[in-house]
Amino acid sequence: MIIRKDRIAFNVIGYLLISFISILCLVPFIMVLTGSITSQESILRDGFRLFPKEVSYEAYTIIFKSPDMLVRSYIVSTLVTIVGAVMGLFFTAMTAYIITCKDFRYRDQISFYFYFTTIFGGGLVPWYILLVKYLHMKDNYVALVFPLLLNVIYILIMKSFMKSIPDAIAESARIDGAGDFMIFIKLILPLSKPALATIGLFIALNYWNDWYNAMLFIEKQEMYPLQYFLYQILSKVDFINQAAARSGVPVPLMPSEAVKLAMTVVATGPIIFLYPFVQKYFVKGITIGAVKG
Repeated sequence: MIIRKDRIAFNVIGYLLISFISILCLVPFIMVLTGSITSQESILRDGFRLFPKEVSYEAYTIIFKSPDMLVRSYIVSTLVTIVGAVMGLFFTAMTAYIITCKDFRYRDQISFYFYFTTIFGGGLVPWYILLVKYLHMKDNYVALVFPLLLNVIYILIMKSFMKSIPDAIAESARIDGAGDFMIFIKLILPLSKPALATIGLFIALNYWNDWYNAMLFIEKQEMYPLQYFLYQILSKVDFINQAAARSGVPVPLMPSEAVKLAMTVVATGPIIFLYPFVQKYFVKGITIGAVKG
């Protein structure tokens, strides 16, 4: 009976503590949401508050001023994220599998090549010239997918995870006549679900949050991804405020701070809905990939 009471008390305290921490984690999101509907004057005067003193929806009015462009940028970002995440995850897993195969003769040389690129790079200008002049990626959706397709850190995490898969599984499949590609598709990928979900989320986040490549390679407005479209809106708002400050004319300020928070709300929505589907694999994939080497 005493043990049961102690266990009940422990569970109650544990649940209360976890609930309290969960509420604390929600506070920043609530402040972002409330800040996005707070007037610029109130933010400058009172700072960011949990409950806004002066409610204003001007930031959302500015963002949704061109709903057709916003919807199109959402579609572009969604398609780029899906295509890029699927291709990037497949090539990352395939690369990691190749450099973990003990019977692959050149795996050390290829591994060194990947490690080398994390230390030295050709620089922005040669990279830009290569993609624009020789690969013809100017105003091309491929320019939004290709630069982020492979990440060496993700390959290393995937490699560490695949090392935890017993070699006997692949060897038994080879005895039955399976080739490397069949082993990779039928055995290695199904056994790597935790790592695939984790790395897939990372890759998807990289594509969803990317605006830099759009700034370099995309000039047509109808091809803007969501992040670059929102970046353009924020740049215009900041420019108007700076021009008004230089002119000395007493005009109402554009809600630049609220626009930043409203952009966060608009941009993070799909990722918040995506995370619960991969959350059960997330911690397992990170921990296993981190300790196996």
